[in-house]
Amino acid sequence: MPGRLADVTVALSLATDLGTGQPMEHGLRTCWLSLRTAEALGLDSTTRSCVYHTALLRFIGCTSDAAETAALAGGDDLAFNETMAPMLMGQSVEATRYFVRHLGEELSVRDRAGRVVRALADPGASARSLSQHCEVGARLATRLGVGDGVCVALAHAYERWDGRGAPAGLAGDDVPVAVRVVTVARDVELWSRRADWPATTAVLSQRRGRAYEPAVVDALLADGERWLAEAGDDVGAMVLDAEPTPVLTIGASGLDGVLAAIADFTDIKSPWLRGHSTHVARLVADAAGHAGLSGTQATEAARAALLHDVGRVGVPNGIWDRAGPLTAAQWERVRLHPYLTERVLQRAPMLTQFSVVAAGHHERADGSGYHRASHAAEQVPAARLLAAADAYHAMTEDRPHRAALSEHDAAAQLCADLEAGRFGHRQVDAVLAAAGEARPRRPAANPAGLTDREVEVLRLIARGRVNKQVAAKLGISAKTVGRHVEHIYAKAGVTTRAGATLFAMEHGLLTSG
Repeated sequence: MPGRLADVTVALSLATDLGTGQPMEHGLRTCWLSLRTAEALGLDSTTRSCVYHTALLRFIGCTSDAAETAALAGGDDLAFNETMAPMLMGQSVEATRYFVRHLGEELSVRDRAGRVVRALADPGASARSLSQHCEVGARLATRLGVGDGVCVALAHAYERWDGRGAPAGLAGDDVPVAVRVVTVARDVELWSRRADWPATTAVLSQRRGRAYEPAVVDALLADGERWLAEAGDDVGAMVLDAEPTPVLTIGASGLDGVLAAIADFTDIKSPWLRGHSTHVARLVADAAGHAGLSGTQATEAARAALLHDVGRVGVPNGIWDRAGPLTAAQWERVRLHPYLTERVLQRAPMLTQFSVVAAGHHERADGSGYHRASHAAEQVPAARLLAAADAYHAMTEDRPHRAALSEHDAAAQLCADLEAGRFGHRQVDAVLAAAGEARPRRPAANPAGLTDREVEVLRLIARGRVNKQVAAKLGISAKTVGRHVEHIYAKAGVTTRAGATLFAMEHGLLTSG
């Protein structure tokens, strides 16, 4: 039986709430307001469907520059995104003033001043960041199968009515209608929650004819407060019930591709994690038979592996990318991410079946894991296998606080964890058998006609290296690296490093080496 694509877009809406520092259901309430606005404007059903999925997916590219945002903001990209959210569609002078006032608030005066000076020295950074979000968002949406209208809207997710938006500076009716509606509805939800309705109407009036289309503003001024009140305690169910026709579905054969897109949305958040979920899923799939799982259990385990880390987007990059030891408070944030995974998956009916396995990937047989500290008897076999596969594969990847272990050393460490009671014999044996017998083979030809050297450069820039670092690593000049990057962009059909990174992830080019 096919499933509803709305289950996936609702889940991604909840995940992007986490990734932008908003309370969960911000995107759902935005979607509800967007639908009511579209109805009031008399938009046809097909256009309302486009509005619906655009509202849920507008920030799907938000994870693509989390590392850079965290570096700018003192480590907490989520707090910074949440702070700056009201100014996304503000006038440039107002937004700059607000940015200067709030950037690095927790830093010392000296460090904060340095951050502000560096940020203001690059006035195009914000537009580049938003353009990057758009490219990644549209590319992921294409893989989800939401249709051309939604993909075009997401490719222009930050355009403004007055032509001062990103990425293309479209104006007026040239801005996709879904973007015109969702932009205003999102800000109504945000401002009404942060302030009150009079403050919200003041923002609408100020931005009417500037960032916002006047007709959309007028519809929300007339009825927005009532529509917000209509969104009850279970807005997720309301949004699912309200999906316009044609209802989009996912066939059984298309589900794995959709889940792989969610995996890449998750993993692009940190240069240290890119490709992790898809590699773990392959390892689980290869190990499932050795672990005695049935065909159905094996499929469920591999699909859960693609989703297991989606809760990572709700933890600041200053934690994931930290080279030194974590504080107790930071460890608590880390321990929270399986719980966030579970929350996201359990809110989407089609994905609920994967929530127990996905959320159990840091549990340990002896009860020393998290977030539930459950013991082996309380864990389903697929979750125990995923936990062992995740641990093994993570050890073979570079992390900011350590270099990758060799496969031999990772196997030895996994066996030591087995002897300590943290994993079961069957799961460890299965993972090691799969790692030894089903090692990924490099394709005979590189995708898109990339040369071997271009693949080497692509792997490094996907891990967050700048041109000078790539040049030092490969023993070539920075100018030569720049030419390689230009060729990579042209061949991959992308325009940003985030787009190139996603291309690399889509084609399995980010090996552990």
